[in-house]
This record gives sequence, C-alpha cells and structure tokens, in this order.
Amino acid sequence: MTSPKNFLSVGECMVEMSPVDGGAYRMGFAGDTFNTAWYARRLLGDEWTVGYASCVGTDAISDRMVAAMQAAGIDTGAVRRVPDRSVGLYLIQLENAERSFAYWRGQSAARTLADDPDWLAGVFGRADVIFYSGITLAILSDTARETLCAALAQARARGAMTVFDTNMRARLWPGAEAMRAAIMRGAAQADIVLPSFDEEEAAFGDPTPQAVAARYHAVGARLVVVKNGAGEILVSDKDGWPFVHRPAGVANVIDTTAAGDSFDAAFLAAYLQGQGLREAAARGAALAERVVQAPGALVEPG
Repeated sequence: MTSPKNFLSVGECMVEMSPVDGGAYRMGFAGDTFNTAWYARRLLGDEWTVGYASCVGTDAISDRMVAAMQAAGIDTGAVRRVPDRSVGLYLIQLENAERSFAYWRGQSAARTLADDPDWLAGVFGRADVIFYSGITLAILSDTARETLCAALAQARARGAMTVFDTNMRARLWPGAEAMRAAIMRGAAQADIVLPSFDEEEAAFGDPTPQAVAARYHAVGARLVVVKNGAGEILVSDKDGWPFVHRPAGVANVIDTTAAGDSFDAAFLAAYLQGQGLREAAARGAALAERVVQAPGALVEPG
C-alpha cells in the first residue's frame, strides 16, 4: 500500500461574516488558502491528505474554527495554538455581485505562523505539495516572510511541489514597491504560479497575460496559469507551448468570493491526479463558474 500524498495549504483562516437575505449576516470560516484547501479536500482522491498550516488562539472561537476544519476533512496537525492571540474576522459587503471587505485582524495568531523556523520546517518536511499566497506573505513581518521563503526553498529542494497564488491586496502592504518586491520574492520559491491578470496589470503594469507569465518564468516558475476573470485563461508551461482556455461564461453572477481560490483547487486537483493541462484549466474554470453563482466562499462542487 502506498503512503498518502500530502497537500498542505499555508496561510490565514478567518471568521467570515457573509450577507444573507433580509440584511442579516451568516458566520463561517474562510480565507484564500483555506478556501483552496476546502475545495481540494473535496476534489482530491482518498490517496491524498489535505492539511492546513496556520496558527490560531486558545479561545473558544479558535476551537470552533479548528473543529470546522476537521469536520471538512482537513488535517489540523499543522495548526499551532498561540496563547493571548485569536483569529481574524472579515465582513463581506456586496454590490452588483462585486465584493468589498472590512477586516479585523490585528490580534490574528496567523501572523505568527513563521515565527518558529523549526516548527515551520517540520511542517513543510511532511508535505508533497505546498500552496501559499500573496496574502500569506502580506500578514507576516519582514523577518518572518524571509523565514517562510527559506522554508519553502528548502522544501522545494527536497522535492516538494510549491504553488503560489499571487493574490495581491494593496491595503495589507505599506506601499506598492514593498508589495511588488515581496510578491517576486515569494514567486521565486514556486514551481507553479497562479496570478490574476487584473491584479498583475495594476501592480506591475504588465500589458498582457503573456507578459505576466514571462515575468514569473524568469524567476523560476515552470508553469504559470494567468486567470482573467471571465476572460481567457493563459496556461504557460515552460516545457511546452502556451495555450488559452475560454470559459463558457456565466449569465447570473451572484458573488465572486473565492472564484480564484476554487479555480486553483480544481486546476491543481486535476493536474495532480494526472489530467492534462487543458483538462485541468477546464475543470478550474467550471468550478469557479459554479462558485460565483452562489453566495459565500464555500460552495459544494456538486
């Protein structure tokens, strides 16, 4: 019997307050890399374990968050408890299906996830695939970010596949230059980069998805998949010909929350289970289209 393969997602899970009918809000747990882990657990076969690496507090809401992860089938062995900290919270506001967020995360324990290099190296040492994001980088101090990047480089050197969604949130950074430098530092540790064209165009001035792909290939990414909202998805494999996937399109968009996170999970699940890149891109787009037709971040794939 072969040993299970381990998909590990790294970052911050938060309390999510999402709008429901009548002006009320529903509480759940979400966050970009957690969303991807949640979808990956539903799409990867039994030969895979899906874990989440983060830090939470020792309070009641942290207990509820860990219990929710476990109920979703996610391994919480890499969730470290930090006394005198808690978890962050965000509130979603929707206008014409587009989202805006209000955040409360000053005491988030996840900000300490790279403060213990030995713990981080041990967690990464058990992973076959490590998924992280621009938000994972943004919540850390400069020193902790370097610790994270060093641990990713070490894991990659021993054969783990590293996957980076650039997911840029300007408000989390002290300035545009700091954000660009950190994103490229994080990308330099990645085998696969999953950027979004609108964010890359705004942050780096890239004129085309092809320019985005070229920039990430230049720092070592073997595979770059440039998402583009409802537009064409560019898949650029350094060892093969690039191609574009044209999504079917959605007439009734309700909520775009987690569209990119779900795409990442479906694309990676197909790719890791032996599907070709064209099929992986199609599955990623199909799940994202399903997700934007329902409220909230977490929608059963069906």
